[in-house]
Amino acid sequence: MPRKSKLDNLHQTHGKVEKSITLDQVWGDSGTAKFGTTDPEKYDKYLNDLNKSDLQAHAVKIGLVPVDDRKALILRLKKEFKKHVSIYSHVQKEQSEPKLSKSAKDILSEGR
Repeated sequence: MPRKSKLDNLHQTHGKVEKSITLDQVWGDSGTAKFGTTDPEKYDKYLNDLNKSDLQAHAVKIGLVPVDDRKALILRLKKEFKKHVSIYSHVQKEQSEPKLSKSAKDILSEGR
């Protein structure tokens, strides 16, 4: 009969969160720093109010290579905006506090 190893009973975890989180999100960034807003209507209005050179400067600030065609540049900026907002959308959901037993609360309060 083969001898069963103690390692067979152990389980390994990967330590990853179900949804990907950026370092900015860990530090509390709500997603408004890069584009100034997470509201698509406000961002559309902002883009429509910019002239061509300001649009190109905004594209450079975002990290895009500006193109000469205004419509194509606005479409690329909107696409990048949607991608950016989708990263932050799941983080803004309200998280509930975990239920802790009295003994667990006592242990955690010792470190204060």
